[in-house]
Amino acid sequence: MSSSIFSMHNINFSYPGNDVLNNVDFQLNKGQKIGLTGHNGSGKTTLLHIIMGLLKPQSGQVRFLGREMKSEKDFRELRKGVGLLFQQADDQLFCPTVLEDVAFGPLNLGKSPEEARKIAEYTLCTLGLSGYEDRVSYRLSGGEKKLVSLATVLAMKPQALVLDEPTNDLDPSMRERLIDILNSLDIAMLVVSHDLDFLVRVTEVEYSCNKGKILREASNFKDNHDYGKCKL
Repeated sequence: MSSSIFSMHNINFSYPGNDVLNNVDFQLNKGQKIGLTGHNGSGKTTLLHIIMGLLKPQSGQVRFLGREMKSEKDFRELRKGVGLLFQQADDQLFCPTVLEDVAFGPLNLGKSPEEARKIAEYTLCTLGLSGYEDRVSYRLSGGEKKLVSLATVLAMKPQALVLDEPTNDLDPSMRERLIDILNSLDIAMLVVSHDLDFLVRVTEVEYSCNKGKILREASNFKDNHDYGKCKL
């Protein structure tokens, strides 16, 4: 049985006048923690959105647990198993209170209101956010919003996390807190970031998005901290 959680095969995507991804093959396996770097506009966020079914490629396949994703219904199933942390937390938080935001996912998975509340409270507790339940989401600090956004994803109990620039707008103390949280999770991750020190500390294998391709670097992050090897 394949260990792949999701995979991409011969993916091609372009914006008008700009070829972004060219015949890309990529996969995330169970237990893997992959860091992805690349310059602005290299296609990193586009790649994540194609994985999640938020963008449709011109050609190619996305598979989840070995099954090809063809329709929006298919991708809804993928999103239950793969949690996306958006680059901007405000894109992820839309309910009046923190508790409602975190309980939203479990409710959509068919949990009862009581079950969803307990899952939300437990998830917030594991992230050190007990006491935030009744706070207004849009009034939180940038770092607090990021952690609450992560809580909304983890409350769904995903098999993998996909994180887009998770350290954006974080102060040093909140960044350290996020590192501790991610390192405590026994879950596969694909982390897109320009923060190379962060990637060294939370991922094990480095890929770069370069000229429409996803390339594995010769050395793993944890084996070699020579940032000059990264294609930025």
